[in-house]
Amino acid sequence: MSQISSPAGAPRTLESKWRVLITVMFGIFMIILDSTIVNIAFPTLRREFNASLAEAQWVLSVYVLALGVTTPISGFLADRFGIKRIYLLGLALFTFGSLLCGLAPSLGLLVAARALQGFGGGLAQPLGPAQLYRAFPPKEQGTALGIFGLALVAAPALGPILGGWLVDLQIWRAIFFVNVPIGVIGVLLGTGFLPDHRIDRRPIFDPLGLATAVIGFGSLLYAATAVETNGWSDPLTVTALLTGLVFVVISAYVEIKVAKEPMLNLSLFGNRTFLNATLVGYVATVALFGAEFMMPVYLQAFRGRTALETGVILLAVAATSAVATPLAGWLFDRIGPRLNVVVGFAILCVNTWQLAQIEGSTPLNWIVFLLALRGLAVGLTLQTTFTTALSSIAVPMLPRGSSLLNSTRFVVQAISVAILATVISSAVSPQVQAQLSRAQEAQTASGPAFGVCETPGVRPEDNLPPGAQEQLAGLGSQQAAAARANLLAGLQRACTENINGFEAAYLLTFYASVVALVMSLFFPGWPGKWEGRGSMQSAPPAGH
Repeated sequence: MSQISSPAGAPRTLESKWRVLITVMFGIFMIILDSTIVNIAFPTLRREFNASLAEAQWVLSVYVLALGVTTPISGFLADRFGIKRIYLLGLALFTFGSLLCGLAPSLGLLVAARALQGFGGGLAQPLGPAQLYRAFPPKEQGTALGIFGLALVAAPALGPILGGWLVDLQIWRAIFFVNVPIGVIGVLLGTGFLPDHRIDRRPIFDPLGLATAVIGFGSLLYAATAVETNGWSDPLTVTALLTGLVFVVISAYVEIKVAKEPMLNLSLFGNRTFLNATLVGYVATVALFGAEFMMPVYLQAFRGRTALETGVILLAVAATSAVATPLAGWLFDRIGPRLNVVVGFAILCVNTWQLAQIEGSTPLNWIVFLLALRGLAVGLTLQTTFTTALSSIAVPMLPRGSSLLNSTRFVVQAISVAILATVISSAVSPQVQAQLSRAQEAQTASGPAFGVCETPGVRPEDNLPPGAQEQLAGLGSQQAAAARANLLAGLQRACTENINGFEAAYLLTFYASVVALVMSLFFPGWPGKWEGRGSMQSAPPAGH
């Protein structure tokens, strides 16, 4: 890292820009880590609070909802009260919420504390990249965002490992307490290292835009999270989805035609580079989080791997992303984003097609290789699209632009995961779904690993659901043999139907990747002329 010059004999310290980068990475890593670490502990939370699936689902849903409704207003609040102040407020709220989660004596209080976490995360997360653009000169912003991207790709992969380890140790509350010291250090670092940018003019409050955006984004996110337990045809899901769509349209009309100073500056989508990079970035988001949703289900439910083993396998994504993301940032500064996204999406197309061919007995070594290849593709595309979009707008618009990008990405991520889950479940017959539900309940109660397609260390003819052996022992020999044969045939059918569902889901993301590959050809950069960030947008007004 770079160092600043100092008088003879004086200690040498990091340049201000690197201190800003380290500080922002520290806080954002914690927020993103929490989005996946809690998922691993979900069955444990159900048992701890004796909650139904629908009740316990709010532990996950309310966090996503709070993120979604807070992120759209973070840019306005940063312009109104200062980007440093709002970032630190968000980080402090997230840390305090984590403490309350760890102390929560009931499910209701845990849900409330998770909402506080989400509000804090929604304020802080979009403002991290905006501060990096102010700290680094244009010729180094790609490198800075590439290094910052390590937090975006490493945290989701490390969450299942850390969460699985803590759950295995039967100290599930530690998944929340671990955030407290990290958050306190993050706030202290931010207080000392982040520059306090002065506000030249206070923006006008847009109450109608705020209300319609919060209702619209909140309803869409609720619909996406409710699908898993209620399905798309449930009246509550349909109502939430239609409400979200209507209010998003109303919000867009208000922001474009009514508001004197819109909270969400949708005119940014009039910038062709911003629009193209944003749309392509949605596909990269689906590729990362969609794969992280589908692969753990495949490995745990159908291949019988534990949560910790699954987390270790998924590390392949983080390992190659950790190499590709900083490299992509370095290339962005020198030759522009086009080569990154074209190569990345070409790899993603091939990789997704390969994942669409997996079976219930595909060697895990091959799956690890495919995940590593996917990490390389995501590392080249995810942060590059984000950097390209923000690089195409003027510096004073960065908080609003980052807020717009993050809020829409949350919605795309949640809805795409719901759609992929629906594609998988639609391939499974009602009889098989009922059988899997019974096996899942038995698994939750008894604990031992079980995979529908295979269970490690268990012969195929002995691979029965938890509790089945005890039931068969109470039958006569002929009855037991017939019952065993029926169980094994049912499991084979369940394996086949679910694998077909996974293939269909990956094929859907394959087609999306092909579209993104074509769109990425229109990005700026090599082999065209590239003159850095300034070549994509006009210079900011004097004084900003």
